[in-house]
Amino acid sequence: MRIVRLGAGAGYAGDRIEPAVELAERGDIDYLVFECLAERTIALAQQAKLRDPEGGYDPLLEARLRAVLGPCRARGIRVVTNMGAANPVAAARKAGALAREMGLAGLRIAAVTGDDLLDAVRAGDFVLEESGEPVASLGNRIVSANAYLGAAPIVAALADGADVVITGRVGDPALFLAPLVHAFGWAMDDWERLGRGTLVGHLLECAGQITGGYFADPGCKDVPDLARLGFPIGIVAEDGTVEITKVAGSGGRISLATCKEQLLYEVHDPARYLQPDVVGDFSGVEMEQVGPDRVRVRGATGAPATGLLKVSVGYVDSYIGEGQISYAGPGALARGRLALAVVRERLALTGVATRELRCDLIGVDALHGAALSGGREPYEVRLRVAGRTETHAEAVRIGNEVETLYTNGPAGGGGAWKSAREVVAVQSVLVPAALARPRVHVVEA
Repeated sequence: MRIVRLGAGAGYAGDRIEPAVELAERGDIDYLVFECLAERTIALAQQAKLRDPEGGYDPLLEARLRAVLGPCRARGIRVVTNMGAANPVAAARKAGALAREMGLAGLRIAAVTGDDLLDAVRAGDFVLEESGEPVASLGNRIVSANAYLGAAPIVAALADGADVVITGRVGDPALFLAPLVHAFGWAMDDWERLGRGTLVGHLLECAGQITGGYFADPGCKDVPDLARLGFPIGIVAEDGTVEITKVAGSGGRISLATCKEQLLYEVHDPARYLQPDVVGDFSGVEMEQVGPDRVRVRGATGAPATGLLKVSVGYVDSYIGEGQISYAGPGALARGRLALAVVRERLALTGVATRELRCDLIGVDALHGAALSGGREPYEVRLRVAGRTETHAEAVRIGNEVETLYTNGPAGGGGAWKSAREVVAVQSVLVPAALARPRVHVVEA
């Protein structure tokens, strides 16, 4: 039975680069996939594109490709990534220029577009899934509306000979499903195999999570050599069965426990995992440890896609002002509490308007509240005040009040820090899949 070896080179926009190089050089893989978009990332990228028409793609695109294009070209490894974010075509041009600079003439780079549905969403009568409000209620605060595309345009780019495929917003598992559809010739209505390929993508998409990152808990769930965490390899058979492993000697661990945790990650209904290409059914999945750092996974299936696409709508929601300061030594907790009381009163006295206000002592009650803070008196605490406001100017005033604790608050405050930032939030709408018209653009290095 034929196999395809997929390597996961990144699980988010700021992920480490060295594990991807390790996969390219020592993983014996056929495809290296970089999954780098979260829900908010593309809205921020759209803002960057407005500032610079040649911007709006992943800021680490050049560094990642510079690190892996050489070994990938030498070994015939093809790269698939959503690092195009809000500007896949500009990202492809950048990749082409980089390839020429590196002497990789003839490298074929494809950009997938068609996920930007901002005009269609603004013009349509769509309702936000989270709030139930019409999209029109956001007015001119909307900055982006990007649909989760499926695997088909990536498959088309690979069939056209692309060595590097750069997309914008696509379903995360689709980045891994597409190489399997292309390599094995799976039909786009073979729901069982599409469901299995989607499971493969779901297991690999977060890179180091399945090899022990975000899993480690010393004394309970130990993971060796976490500082050298290796990223996963999916060895996929033509029937969609997969073995999850990693480069021999790399850090981390692949076990039934790490794979089960990743299987459940961000899955609301295991029998109905909604994706652009298929409704995945993971309810019958079975896992077997078949060797050190090697787990075989089988049993997924699928059903026809819904015909709808999820669109992430990014919009300017508010501003957050924040200030922090530390207290240490005897009485640190009492001084921290006094400082919080002072800031609360000052914000009220000076009329700072906040939609939401949080006043925490980090290490005491910041995560679980005062009810679970325990009875131990800490030697040090860090005060944090954060407020949500309607304007940037109001947000600035919150941090300023915390900073004044230096000379107007309790004794011994130090390490004051403040910030004021715009909040780009995300809600979702569902649109008919026919509204998206993906295109493939080719750049030759």
